[in-house]
Amino acid sequence: METKKIKFSDCRSEFIEDTLHIDLLEEHLVLNNWIEGKKDAEIDNVEKVVLTKLKKSLNFNIRSWNEQELAEYFIGPMLALIEFNTPKFKIFSNRRISATIEGIELYGEPDALIATGRYSPKRPFFCLNEYKRQEENRGDAAGQALAAMLVAQEQNKNDKPVYGIYVVGKYWHFMILKDKQYAISKSYAADDEEIFDIYKILKALKNIIIELTK
Repeated sequence: METKKIKFSDCRSEFIEDTLHIDLLEEHLVLNNWIEGKKDAEIDNVEKVVLTKLKKSLNFNIRSWNEQELAEYFIGPMLALIEFNTPKFKIFSNRRISATIEGIELYGEPDALIATGRYSPKRPFFCLNEYKRQEENRGDAAGQALAAMLVAQEQNKNDKPVYGIYVVGKYWHFMILKDKQYAISKSYAADDEEIFDIYKILKALKNIIIELTK
């Protein structure tokens, strides 16, 4: 029988949960620990100035930016400020990943992927999907992010959690996948003071990945 192939962009949370037997939990210790990690993250004066400028730009442009513009002028600069490119792991954009899970091949190109590998992603730890305009929300952003995380989990073939984010307009949601369970954080609004929480949670993610690569 030919393997059924499904793009990340066509994935829905209901389909993934029902077909691949993944359970959504109201909360998860791994997610809680990640979010709580923001308490140990600090923001210096330079970062605060840059984040304040990005917040101001987001407020002015959020209704007119398309997905690529939101990625290039807001999300990308935030990720670059944290310096996810290191000798042990780096951030990749729009690199195809795929895996066959329970007879279904999931494939796609996450907007951002943090993984080992110098020229191409080898061992992925984190996936970010989708840069969507709030007024034109199409599809299931959580389902698409979850599909990419499942592929990362399958490629890693270990019991470590996979981390993820999906962005809908100004709202950020943090996700974890562990075994056959996943959880999603509350939404964080990047157009107000929560931008600093978002940044600290991203810093906490970098510390987590550093530990995973030791």
